[in-house]
Amino acid sequence: MRSLPSAPHALESLAEALRRLPGVGPKTAQRMALHLLQHDRSGAELLGQSLLHAIQAIQHCRQCNTFTEQELCEICANAGRDRSQLCVVESPSDLLAVEQSHAWRGLYFVLMGRISPLEGVGPREIHLDRLIARIASDEVKEVVIATNFTPEGEATAHAIESLLKSKGLYEEKKISRLARGVPVGGELEYIDLGTIAQAVRERRKL
Repeated sequence: MRSLPSAPHALESLAEALRRLPGVGPKTAQRMALHLLQHDRSGAELLGQSLLHAIQAIQHCRQCNTFTEQELCEICANAGRDRSQLCVVESPSDLLAVEQSHAWRGLYFVLMGRISPLEGVGPREIHLDRLIARIASDEVKEVVIATNFTPEGEATAHAIESLLKSKGLYEEKKISRLARGVPVGGELEYIDLGTIAQAVRERRKL
């Protein structure tokens, strides 16, 4: 019996690289690699050049830690933002989500992760020392902790709260957590019980 021919090494390397993308398994990565080489070589070249340029050009904002091509990102450099307000998020995509809501005119701090002991991610890896130093500045008066409502996001919020208390900043600054509850336009009969319970606990006076 003849053995099946193996794929070229360069093709295997490309597929393996594509597997690093979230949600991409071996079969999908192989299909992507074959498509680029068979049907869209110019697209493959553009993709490679764009990735290389992004790696070389994009850095972290020295103030909020998000991605930028300059020393300061556009938000931090904007004199029209409220510099007394700071919103703490896990990732640049979370920052964009808050921005697109048009509900926040303050500044941000992007943790670039969340505490996850199983993945070896602790306070040092998500720059909590830089965050606390930022909050301690006289400029910041209010902090909104907007980490996600996952076990890791909750652990991160708790760690930030504990650090602020240990530094005496919890009483000095206005500290709040992003609210949870019934989404705008949501009907109670279609909403999960955990969300309804949280909305009841966090009810507010009219």
